[in-house]
Amino acid sequence: MNTTNSPPTYDHPSVWRGPDMAVRDDWIVRLDDEDLAEIDSALSSAKAAGIGVPALGREDFHVPRVARKMATILEALEDGRGFALLRGLPMHRYTRADAALVYWGLGAQLGPAFAQNAQGEMLGHVRDLGVDWKTDVRVRGYQTHAHLPFHNDSTDVVALLCLQHAKSGGTSRIVSSTAVHNAFVERRPDLWAVMNEPFCVDRRGEESAGQKPWYTTPCFTRFEGRLYVRYNRTFIESAQRLTEVPRLSGAQREALDLMDSLCNDPAFYLDMQFEPGDMQFLCNYTVLHSRSDYEDWPEPERKRHLLRLWLRTPGFARLPPAFADRNEDMIAWQRTPRAPVFGLSEIVAELAH
Repeated sequence: MNTTNSPPTYDHPSVWRGPDMAVRDDWIVRLDDEDLAEIDSALSSAKAAGIGVPALGREDFHVPRVARKMATILEALEDGRGFALLRGLPMHRYTRADAALVYWGLGAQLGPAFAQNAQGEMLGHVRDLGVDWKTDVRVRGYQTHAHLPFHNDSTDVVALLCLQHAKSGGTSRIVSSTAVHNAFVERRPDLWAVMNEPFCVDRRGEESAGQKPWYTTPCFTRFEGRLYVRYNRTFIESAQRLTEVPRLSGAQREALDLMDSLCNDPAFYLDMQFEPGDMQFLCNYTVLHSRSDYEDWPEPERKRHLLRLWLRTPGFARLPPAFADRNEDMIAWQRTPRAPVFGLSEIVAELAH
């Protein structure tokens, strides 16, 4: 129990435990036949008008019935549990380009999309490209079949659309980062204090002119009554390759170890199996995500393939000043948005980060 000198726990709907969520399905929003008819009509209109990604805006994808369901998802992301799954898009009815346009149009109901890297990629491909992030600074974990440790991305909401699942593995695992925060408060308030101090995080070669090759951010921070959690140990550890970056202290490593231990505790996390057509939406400030490693199909057309969106939402129009360093990257990348590609050779050719 907290004393008057203890840091405060966070009382919010985003504080949940995985086993409790596993026996519920109110976080799954389902598309019905009327929704799909509305989506198909909006898709036809967008294509007839010649409006694609990234030009397509919310006003160009008229889906009033589905928009009400997306508003429910937005409320859950900004002020609720911090995650939702939209299910029921029949992938067999769409080309991948058309499915991407639908996905983009539905994402636009939540807020505008943001570029995900220095190449201005607006619609990211989560697919094994046969590369190794440990040996190539340009590579990201989502471009491999390896296990991804818990982390979050650098914008308000991250979304994934499952085009094709793996032969085995590739399970999505999420955890309430606000519940993990509260565990720090209750178990180790001394390490909670460490997590509120800045950590150096590797930019992995994506710095703009005049920027340092790393940025700084606290893992826990409060701003205007909200708790924001930002965590990527992989890139914190990666920053240690840079001689200018201070070495991690013993207390910092102990805090990171506790963070990893809590995130990987079955008492905290929730596993989620994707079906083709599923769209997962996560608030990056209250939920961390991970993925198990996977075995893929040998045929290129059957390989695990997800599309990713980074979205800005209205409830997070003001962000903590501590995020300003990283947000400079987002602003720079957004200046050169790029249309998506879908051919494997084109995807591989764009591997420059």
